[in-house]
Amino acid sequence: MKFRPCIDIHNGQVKQIVGGTLTDKNNYAEENFVSRQNGSYYGRLYKRFGLYGGHIILLNPQDSEYYKADCEQAFGALREFEGGLQIGGGITAENAAGFLNKGASHVIVTSYVFKNGDVNFGNLNRLVESVGKSRLVLDLSCRRRGEDYYIVTDRWQKFTDTVLDERSIDLFSGYCSELLVHAVDAEGSVSGIEEDVAALLGKACRIPVTYAGGISGFDDLELLNRIGGGRIDFTVGSALDIFGGKMKFEDVAAFGSSAI
Repeated sequence: MKFRPCIDIHNGQVKQIVGGTLTDKNNYAEENFVSRQNGSYYGRLYKRFGLYGGHIILLNPQDSEYYKADCEQAFGALREFEGGLQIGGGITAENAAGFLNKGASHVIVTSYVFKNGDVNFGNLNRLVESVGKSRLVLDLSCRRRGEDYYIVTDRWQKFTDTVLDERSIDLFSGYCSELLVHAVDAEGSVSGIEEDVAALLGKACRIPVTYAGGISGFDDLELLNRIGGGRIDFTVGSALDIFGGKMKFEDVAAFGSSAI
């Protein structure tokens, strides 16, 4: 169980948002925290603590007026921690190599693979051909609808027709080296983890997986560790003191290095 730190970038700033409020209209999201620091600062910080495998998420779409500014923030972090961070947001088979050349260790992809509610296996195979399975992370972030969790895309706004379950996890694990799963309904809420999502990941994942969403304190980390049998890595966002929360960054990093 490892701590995978995050750098979420929206409207050209590092921030923490309430995940379910993100919308393309007027580039809006409800904000928990807007940092005075830039991407480079967080890249240096994570490198100093040796926290490999964290993720940068570009939250604006490619056609947004802010996307270029988002990328500049991201590139600053990648320069400071070359090979130490993954990046997602607007990744395609055509531009993925460019992000790797900028210093990302992996690219993270959702919307390019899940198109119009369906899985676009053509795009998925093009990604594997472009960057290789070993440098591809699939984002299977999900929201509950009825009794099931469905994979969501386009900055978590659109439901796909794909249920997140043991079968789909096994299928997509064959195309990538890692999975990233935001429990979107809990994202930014600091209200506790989605235990059903965590239990599914602990049971079904046979490749590295990172859980994000709702972590509010060390009790949540202990619960996640227990549910996942120590196999689920984790991200803490709004609860961290570096993002305005109460959990000390140094203590979370230490927990990640000692958890079994």
